[in-house]
Amino acid sequence: MNIVVCVKQIPDPAEPGALDPNTKTLKRDTKLILDESDAYGVEMALQLADAAGGGEVTLVSMAPNNETAGLRTALAMGAAKAILVSDPSLQGSDALTTSKVLAGAIKRVEGADLILTATESSDGYTGTVPEQVAELLGLPSVTFAKSIAVEGSTVKVERQTEAGYDDVECPTPCVVSVTAGVVEPRYPSFKGIMAAKSKPVDELSAADVGVTAGGWAGAGQEIVAVEQAPAREAGEVVEDDGTGAEKIVAFLENLRVI
Repeated sequence: MNIVVCVKQIPDPAEPGALDPNTKTLKRDTKLILDESDAYGVEMALQLADAAGGGEVTLVSMAPNNETAGLRTALAMGAAKAILVSDPSLQGSDALTTSKVLAGAIKRVEGADLILTATESSDGYTGTVPEQVAELLGLPSVTFAKSIAVEGSTVKVERQTEAGYDDVECPTPCVVSVTAGVVEPRYPSFKGIMAAKSKPVDELSAADVGVTAGGWAGAGQEIVAVEQAPAREAGEVVEDDGTGAEKIVAFLENLRVI
C-alpha cells in the first residue's frame, strides 16, 4: 500500500514567536519542526502500511527556505521519501493556494492508494485544506478519522462526532484527515535518525507543481494589525445578605442571558 501524508513544518511552539514587521505573520526564517498534529497522520500511515504487508509512505510538504528539519523527523519515524515545494513566490499563500501546491505535489506520486492529512495545522487552524486537496484531486474525502482500516479497495473509517463516531466507507484512492491523539506517534530511533539523512527529498518550485503564486497579492488578504488581547477584568462579587439570588438574577438580566 502506498500512502501519501501531507505534513507541515512550523516554528517551534515552545519558543516565543516573533512576527515579521512587514507581513505581521510568524517569522519562518529559523529551523522549523514537524507539526505535532501531522505526527498522528504519519504514525497512522506507517501502521496501515505495516498492516497491508508492505508499501511505502511518502511525505508532501510546503515550506520556505528549502527547510527539511521537520521532514527529516517524519522520515526518521519510518517514511520512505518526501516531496518539498519551496518557492519565495509562495510567501503569504492562503489555504486555497496551499491546497493547490499540495495537490500538485501529490499528483507526482505514482500509485497513491490513500492520502492522509491532519484536521488542521497548529499555526493556521483554517481546517479547510484537506477538503480542498480532495476536491482538486477529484477524490472522495472523509474527515475527523479516529481509526482507519483498509480492506481491498475500500477504506473503513470511524469518523469522530460530538455524539461518538460514524462508520464511513469509501473507495480508494481517497483523502482522510486524522484527528489528533488517536494513535501514539513513535519516537524516531537512533537508527531511524541516521537513515533519514540519506532518504530522498525531492525539492520543487511552484512552477514544477503547476501553480502560479502571487504571494500576499495573490492570496487577496492582508493583516493590518496585531494587538494583545484585552486583560480579563475582575468579576463582580455578590455577597449573600439574604437577597443574593435576586442580585444574581438582576445581573444575568442585565447581560441579557435570561
